[in-house]
Amino acid sequence: MLPSIVRAVNTAVDSDNRIHDDRIAAEYGFTGGLVPGVTIHGYMASAVVERLGPQWLARGAMDVRFFQPFYEGEQVAISIFEQEQARIKVEAGSRAAATAWLLDDAPISDYPPEQPMPGRVPASRENIRPGLVLGTLAKTLDLSQPGMSAPLDAFIGKERFAHPAIILGLANEILMANFILGPWIHSSSEVRNATPAHDGDQLQVRGKIVDAYERKGHEFVVLDVAILRSDLLLTRIRHTAIWQLRKI
Repeated sequence: MLPSIVRAVNTAVDSDNRIHDDRIAAEYGFTGGLVPGVTIHGYMASAVVERLGPQWLARGAMDVRFFQPFYEGEQVAISIFEQEQARIKVEAGSRAAATAWLLDDAPISDYPPEQPMPGRVPASRENIRPGLVLGTLAKTLDLSQPGMSAPLDAFIGKERFAHPAIILGLANEILMANFILGPWIHSSSEVRNATPAHDGDQLQVRGKIVDAYERKGHEFVVLDVAILRSDLLLTRIRHTAIWQLRKI
């Protein structure tokens, strides 16, 4: 099967994360502002929904890793390969890869507790520490703009379910709501869906730091994120980011 092609959009040019800015990204050895990982995930997840059906939004899983960035205007070739145990492999060229499947069981519901949102604190090894429960992010879902899924629609199907890129982007938002960060990079995610989200939903995004470590001069953080509507779990995410990049 021929790959599907999407032209990448840097959906975060105006973000507080300046790794999406051409000038700042160049200071770290990149050739331009990075297209967000959640956006590339969204292109890949669209192909997954097309292959596995809209039920993936309600009981699907996807583990994605990003190896190299995409830049504004580049073509992203999304390829799907069948694997054993009813799983599929999804590739965005050679720069990102994922495995997706339909879950037999609901995601584990021992998600992080609700916590008042404190003032943002500077990102540091002292503040980004395993076991820390993050302040809960309250969010009204607004699908009137393409957002992180551009140039794709912010919704899927006649039910207008929230696009997977919009949902995964909330894991970035809770990190940025709790910490004052410099340029940083989303490196991988493990997504477990339980219920689709809709336009206008009142959401809670809860999080906890489950790991923090240094590798090759980069500082990593791993979050356990739960996205809920009232007490109903929508999505559970294990979200990994480089919160401090090694400068060249």
